Amino acid sequence: MANEEYVTDSSSDFTEYWIDLFLGIKGNEYFCDIDDEYIRDRFNLTGLNQEVSKLPTLIDIITDLVDIESQPEEHRDALEHNARILYGLIHARYILTSRGLNKMFEKYRNGDFGYCPRVHCQLHPLLPIGLNDQPRLNSVKLYCAKCEDFFNPKSGRHSVIDGAYFGTSFPAMFFQNFPQVIPIHSKETYVPKVFGFKLHEYSKLNRWRELQRIKLEKRLTKNGVQISNVVGGFIMEAPEEQSTQEQDVQSQL
Repeated sequence: MANEEYVTDSSSDFTEYWIDLFLGIKGNEYFCDIDDEYIRDRFNLTGLNQEVSKLPTLIDIITDLVDIESQPEEHRDALEHNARILYGLIHARYILTSRGLNKMFEKYRNGDFGYCPRVHCQLHPLLPIGLNDQPRLNSVKLYCAKCEDFFNPKSGRHSVIDGAYFGTSFPAMFFQNFPQVIPIHSKETYVPKVFGFKLHEYSKLNRWRELQRIKLEKRLTKNGVQISNVVGGFIMEAPEEQSTQEQDVQSQL
């Protein structure tokens, strides 16, 4: 790990900030910086003493009140390892706060979490999510709000990050606070063809999927739910622009 030097108020002094060094490690691009005040507030750390040992010392290391080099050499590796685990667990709670959500929004807007690989999602930005709130169970996944599916990170460094460092509630809380970025869903689906002819089994499956979607649209419309070209709804085409297949499906209803 390459160390970087940061200048303090005194130009003659140099110090290394633990959080800055942690965020500078390759593979930690998904994390945002946590305010020291949040880390020092014991209320925010409730229950975390069961996940790591020597919690007060780890807090002092993360907030730079204690230099890890001042600790006994035989304990430094364990302290550094536990400090990173503690930071990740605090991070899962911090990104649900107003300040944390705003920081993650900037990363989302900059595409720091990557983009959906599906063609019809048109490079929609992804969000990190955990499949479990308990640590050491699942690695982090990436959620696309347009196709509403999960993906594994492309980078091996990202794929080993514990999903508990982001939690299961983050995307839902994110879109609750930023409804303006909820996408309008595309109706386009890929249908395999050979020399321009649709494969029978795939074609039958696609007609069934279209039928279920159209039934859902009619049920929502009947209940007064607006779904046409609104966030969270569907991109609605003009009747003359509808595909022949969709018109055939509608004729079956």
